[in-house]
Amino acid sequence: MQANNEARPPIRVADVDLGLPGHSTAVLRLLSQYARDQMGGGNDLPESTKSRILPELRKREDYFGVLAFAGDDCVGLINSFEGFSTFKARPLMNIHDVFVVPGQRGRGISTLLLQRVEEEAKARGCCKMTLEVLEGNKLAQVIYARHGFHPYTLSEDLGRALFWEKELPLSDVMEDC
Repeated sequence: MQANNEARPPIRVADVDLGLPGHSTAVLRLLSQYARDQMGGGNDLPESTKSRILPELRKREDYFGVLAFAGDDCVGLINSFEGFSTFKARPLMNIHDVFVVPGQRGRGISTLLLQRVEEEAKARGCCKMTLEVLEGNKLAQVIYARHGFHPYTLSEDLGRALFWEKELPLSDVMEDC
């Protein structure tokens, strides 16, 4: 079986270019696959989201995505967005989605993706990178810790910051946030 792993094509990463049909298709396919994964919630994206995601991403100047390829096959994706730290008065990079297809996990793909986002964040003058991770996703937590991520705290007395959300009423145009 080890010889089979050695026969795998090397991994390369590329910045997402949504003007390239192959990249657009890969982003949509991997995002859909991530949504169906246990760590993505277990349900596919609604068709209305699938039809909107690429046009909406193309509008966003703060979007930065990275794809990982094994030969011609796209096997990993990170979607990130530039934000702003008011406490440091500098941009930050928020990593929103990290996904590697199940058959390719364990090859260091997330490391390559994270390294590329960090390079871009530094090039943009970002003061930090942020992400969210599920409490039960211990493997991802180990990977993120290896890359220097840690739970956000301002002081030990106040504890860790918690990620909360509030869904907003949806208009007819945006029916499935």
